[in-house]
Amino acid sequence: MKEREQRNSRYETLRLVEHSMEGLQEGLASMPEASDLPEKKKEASLLAPDDEACHQSKETESASVLCADSEGGGQQPEVILFDGRWVKTDDFVDGYKHLLSKYEKLKRKARKALRRRRQEQSLKPYQAELVQLQGHLEKTQRRMIIIFEGRDAAGKGGTIRRVTRYMNEKHYRVVALAKPTDHQRTQWFFQKYVAHFPRGGEIVLFDRSWYNRAMVEPVFGFCTDQEYQNFMRGVVGFERDLVRQGTILIKLYFSVTQQEQAHRFDRRGHDPLRQWKLSEVDLQAQERWDDFTNMKYEMLRRTSTIDAPWTIIRSDDKQRARLNAMKVILNSVPYQRLNPGLDFVPNPEIVVSGARELEQMNEQRIRSGKFTE
Repeated sequence: MKEREQRNSRYETLRLVEHSMEGLQEGLASMPEASDLPEKKKEASLLAPDDEACHQSKETESASVLCADSEGGGQQPEVILFDGRWVKTDDFVDGYKHLLSKYEKLKRKARKALRRRRQEQSLKPYQAELVQLQGHLEKTQRRMIIIFEGRDAAGKGGTIRRVTRYMNEKHYRVVALAKPTDHQRTQWFFQKYVAHFPRGGEIVLFDRSWYNRAMVEPVFGFCTDQEYQNFMRGVVGFERDLVRQGTILIKLYFSVTQQEQAHRFDRRGHDPLRQWKLSEVDLQAQERWDDFTNMKYEMLRRTSTIDAPWTIIRSDDKQRARLNAMKVILNSVPYQRLNPGLDFVPNPEIVVSGARELEQMNEQRIRSGKFTE
């Protein structure tokens, strides 16, 4: 019973402190410096233990020190009168520290929310251009396929959401296929993807594509070596036919560093809202990092062509990756710009051609004996 009363007393103290914190902060901000005060106001307001416990300043409604529990002046009082209530000094100080900590956390969250809002606002001019691009494709009945590839947690899904946020839902689709069924395994490999290809005036965005056969499947043993080699020999001609027949094909590879991927996995593991993104395959991605890098090199070397080149997006910084991915998409079609004054030039630190990425990977291998990212 006593513990409950103490707990209730403490909660009441916290409530009082929280209620009056704004007033205290305003009062402290408006108080003059100690050197500006008259001498008589610089005197301590502590009372000896034998003094009457009923002293309150007539000049302010702020907290007044009332009962000192220690002998002699200059000691911490036992209780103070705050907002018309008697409060233990220790409880008051603890409550203030607790609220100050909450206040600092709220400030950090507010700064983070403000930064995110500014980032989202900076994308809006380019999202408006994407809507304009979509209208151009509808008018000309052109078809567009955008492939989003890269390691797990590289930022593909977040970029797709920003790209399509304001688009007309009737004229775009996002395709993220599950692993093939037994029936699909008996079909031509590209058949399940062709079924989702765009009609005239439509954009299809593949969140992972037929390039699963070039990276994920061979790394985890989901395909045979013969199946892998057949794909690598056939995909170049397949994409050449697509482009020759009028389809606009954009291949984006989101490149994230091993440290940043580990950080994002850790956040997913501890965030209930993101845990669904973490799969068993994801958990092995760090262990198989070098295997993925080797397959990436082979994919770029053999499938980045004049007709269908790869574009690498450095995605450790998600915001910059999203912005520059939008620029790459907008520059792929000569349409009437909505705002010609916008900067449509991709950042060379973020956007790298497939050919240049191969050069850099070869340089890394020569220097250190292995690929690094």
